[in-house]
Amino acid sequence: MEAKRAVLTTNAPAPAHAFSQGVRKGPLLQVSGQGPVDPATGEYRHPRDVRSQTRLVLENVTAVLEAGGASFDDLVMLRVYLTDRAFFAEMNEVYTAFALEHSPSGVLPARTTVFTGLPDPAMLVEIDGLAVVAG
Repeated sequence: MEAKRAVLTTNAPAPAHAFSQGVRKGPLLQVSGQGPVDPATGEYRHPRDVRSQTRLVLENVTAVLEAGGASFDDLVMLRVYLTDRAFFAEMNEVYTAFALEHSPSGVLPARTTVFTGLPDPAMLVEIDGLAVVAG
């Protein structure tokens, strides 16, 4: 089995703390929690707009997947963290459209949604994922 390796890309936000954007070991690729951060500037985007934040977070997750040799369609699990239960419907609408668009197999990843506090007050949503990569 291949060695564990960090997955890094400039197309997703640089880690703000002591962790990798993603880690791949063999066919498993774990994507660290991604927030609504612009990869180019490192700035939080779309304050108070959970729809736009959700889209950006999913784009950041996808960038890490691609850097690790995977695609959104390789995801088997996503965990969504929301700061407020009131954001669920808006997040879910954007999430559903993105997942359907990026899952050509027609099989959507499993998902858990958790309501919690997040590291920065600008963050309304954070998402992490686990993918299984063929070959």
